[in-house]
Amino acid sequence: KQAFLCVLMLVPLTATLAEAEGLRIIPLVRDDQVLVTFELADGFTDEVRAAVRSGLKTTFTYTVDLRLEVPAWVDRTIASAIVINSVEYDNLTRRYSVVRVLDGKVESTQITDSEATVRKLMTGFQRLSLFRTSVLEPNREYYVRIGARARPSNGAFLWPWGSGTSGQAKFTFIR
Repeated sequence: KQAFLCVLMLVPLTATLAEAEGLRIIPLVRDDQVLVTFELADGFTDEVRAAVRSGLKTTFTYTVDLRLEVPAWVDRTIASAIVINSVEYDNLTRRYSVVRVLDGKVESTQITDSEATVRKLMTGFQRLSLFRTSVLEPNREYYVRIGARARPSNGAFLWPWGSGTSGQAKFTFIR
């Protein structure tokens, strides 16, 4: 009986770990900036789509941490950024309003009637300039860790306890 309960408890965890792999991250160092490209491949689920189409404001929050790998010790967070994307659907005009906020400042606002565009805007980011290389030490190993949450929460894309999904990607800063 205990073995059966353990197997049942592992099933949701295994499914969630597989979904967490849907967060693809590519850090890139150019000039004096760390540019971050990432995509939440499975983030715009049928449940999210239904919430958006109902007119409910839907928000994806991405917490991006630049971390230093410290062997045999706790890794150190060098810098953090928060990217918030929210979308509202107007049922009368049949248009979506998508707002991107970076560290509390509105970066962009876009009105569209295309659900495909909304999906791309909510879950995909190209070369976001989030960190400066002046905070990095030369010839050290770093990584970018991203955590993603959706509000209103839905069980299809989030951990069962509502903490979201996360991923990370390493890079070496060479100067």
